Amino acid sequence: MNNIKLGNPAVVGLAGFGLTTLLLQFHNLGLCGMGPVVAMGFGFGGLAQLIAGLMEQKAGNNFGYAAFTSYGAFWIGLGIIWMLNHYQIYPSTGTDVGVYLVVWTLLTLIFWVGSMFIHTAMATTFSLLVIGFILLDLGHFGFPILNTVAAYVLIVCALGAWYMMAAIILNDLSGKCLVKLGKPWIKGN
Repeated sequence: MNNIKLGNPAVVGLAGFGLTTLLLQFHNLGLCGMGPVVAMGFGFGGLAQLIAGLMEQKAGNNFGYAAFTSYGAFWIGLGIIWMLNHYQIYPSTGTDVGVYLVVWTLLTLIFWVGSMFIHTAMATTFSLLVIGFILLDLGHFGFPILNTVAAYVLIVCALGAWYMMAAIILNDLSGKCLVKLGKPWIKGN
């Protein structure tokens, strides 16, 4: 029997999601250029999060598997949209990007319901993600000021992901629950 302790892939998935989301919101607020966002969209938010999701599948965590592989693909897809726009290969309008965001909002709603069965930190982070996506949807369909509001909401969402990452790392290293995650909002079986 194999008793080797493996690392929790969620730490990389949460770190990649949080960092890339944070960078994009800094860009949306005019605090940094697009270069770091594209790089992290492909690398940390995309590929590393995708790998974390595949490792969650091996650990038997369907939620982590679905969420991390999905949002890894989201970042890779968004990076491809940006590159296609930059090189004028298949340019996307603001409405095109809005449609992309709407379908991701719909998928995020499913994850949001699932997150309520996990713990308060997860449910809060996904609640903020849903709100952020809805604001971005509206921002791309005629209310551009809402993109700025979304940036602030999504900064808090990104920090929520890092909070969960910190909880996993610090609680594991200390051998006790130093960082609390809260109870599920909905009780499962």
